Amino acid sequence: MDQTFKNYAGIFHFRFWRFGQWVDVVIDDHLPTLNNQLLSVHCNGGNEFWVPLLEKAYAKVCGSYADMSAGLPSEACKDFTGGVAMMFQLREVHSAGHDVKLWNQLTNATECNSLICCGTAQKGDKLVNTVAHTGLVDAHAYSITGVTEVTYYGSKVRLVRIMNPWGKTEWNGKWSDKSDLWNSVSQADREKCFNRDNGEFWMELEDFCHYFLMMFICCENPNFLDGDTDTQWKCQIYDGKWVAGRSAGGNVNSSTFATNPQYRIQVTILDKDEKEDQNILISLMQKPEQGHRKKRRLNPVGLTLFKVPPGTPAGRLGSDFFRRSQPVKQRQMYDYARDLIEQHSLQPGEYVIVPSTMKPYTSAEFVLSVYTKTDAKISVHDGGDDDDTDNDKLILPEIPTKSEEEDNNKDNSSDRSLFNRYAGQTGELSARQLQKLLNDNFPHGTWHGFGLDTCRSMIAMVDTDKRMTMTFSEFSTLWTKIHEFKKQFNRADSNKNGSLSDYELEKAIGSAGMDVNDVAVRLMMFRYSGVSSTIMEDFIVLMLRLENSKNVFKDKSSDGVITLDWDEWTVISTYN
Repeated sequence: MDQTFKNYAGIFHFRFWRFGQWVDVVIDDHLPTLNNQLLSVHCNGGNEFWVPLLEKAYAKVCGSYADMSAGLPSEACKDFTGGVAMMFQLREVHSAGHDVKLWNQLTNATECNSLICCGTAQKGDKLVNTVAHTGLVDAHAYSITGVTEVTYYGSKVRLVRIMNPWGKTEWNGKWSDKSDLWNSVSQADREKCFNRDNGEFWMELEDFCHYFLMMFICCENPNFLDGDTDTQWKCQIYDGKWVAGRSAGGNVNSSTFATNPQYRIQVTILDKDEKEDQNILISLMQKPEQGHRKKRRLNPVGLTLFKVPPGTPAGRLGSDFFRRSQPVKQRQMYDYARDLIEQHSLQPGEYVIVPSTMKPYTSAEFVLSVYTKTDAKISVHDGGDDDDTDNDKLILPEIPTKSEEEDNNKDNSSDRSLFNRYAGQTGELSARQLQKLLNDNFPHGTWHGFGLDTCRSMIAMVDTDKRMTMTFSEFSTLWTKIHEFKKQFNRADSNKNGSLSDYELEKAIGSAGMDVNDVAVRLMMFRYSGVSSTIMEDFIVLMLRLENSKNVFKDKSSDGVITLDWDEWTVISTYN
């Protein structure tokens, strides 16, 4: 790239907000071209490259250029700014008679310098950007660059200024460039509205709600909700997870709902002078496995808020509390959205926020952000335990240092490289891919190696998200355990014949810190052995299952006894 920078190295750093923290993305200055023309987005001038460089960096975040195609503008706005991103269904708002509220929201958002986008509906089954008779493009994202009011025959008309990112193809209806309506407004109104860029046009608010499907507002803070720019919102961000069998309790009607992560919050002030003062905003963002954006799978998730009566003991709230209590918001919605937003007008007192997946036993990670107008004390209870141990980690939006990133990369680079050689396009291992990886890279001496059914069992026993494939984090756990079990096997194999007798098997299990009786050992020899001995492959599967059973018992035991409902029992007993 031709340039005039001193000591230019062709390296660019971009920062994106990724699931609760700022991350640094590094790219070079090589941009895709065809016949000396940029294939990607570009500026009108030939010497501005920040736009295609930004696009390349974001493509790296998403997985590829193709992975940036389609999707919701609010996701990109959130990734670029780390702000609060909200979506509005325009036709629902208009049908409910909330045009005034929508107009106030738009006015506040523009005054707060928010990023505002909108999108037209898709026509038919295919995602095609066809130009309708109105001049609007189907299934297309636009930017909103301003709002204003003009006087038309003595009445105020609300206008929204919209821009097509193509720089051309504009609305041709009422209040468009060639509309005769402009002849009936004052010269001052015409002048303020005609100072526009290419691709910009005006629409009346009513037409805007009719022809556009959705609107997205993204702002650095929630000030756009009420236009109160003097308020300094406080934000607390928590990194949490739902773990199947421990803290993935499912929806509010599930018997295990109380095991979900809980966030108890003290609300101190409500502005009584302001009608419907929105004093708390909650954001639940799903945190999918890293990989190609289009391959990421999102779960239906929801937020449920309960009022906690005065005098309620501190700590986790049990099933009895949720059976007796009604949610603050009666209608509970579960959505596949990456970022779920709820705003509330809460009276002073204590409340509990419960993020959940719709289905129980669905493992996933999330980021919970709580915005309040005043300082709020939040206590975190991660689910599955009745004590005050807070395993959810409160994280601050800080950039990781270079040394921290290098240390992490060094630890995982060899395992990651091995994993990537065998993983498919989804960035995950199937049973056959795992089988090939293990048999190519794990010494198995005289025995035949790992069978396909064995590899299916291995996936099942580390499959925390129940996807029936193996992610890198799951593989890393398995890879470490396999090598540990290999060492235990070799230490117990006293005569070095490559197999374990019943006595040697009992010794190996004991060295792993698990106590089993003679009857159990004989049954294990029958299930995981040849004629009278156990080989490495069977031993590894046995140890994985034993460890899995031990962890389940430990998580669910009370005084040495565990209680399982039918759903839990079927998952534990059949998927292993």
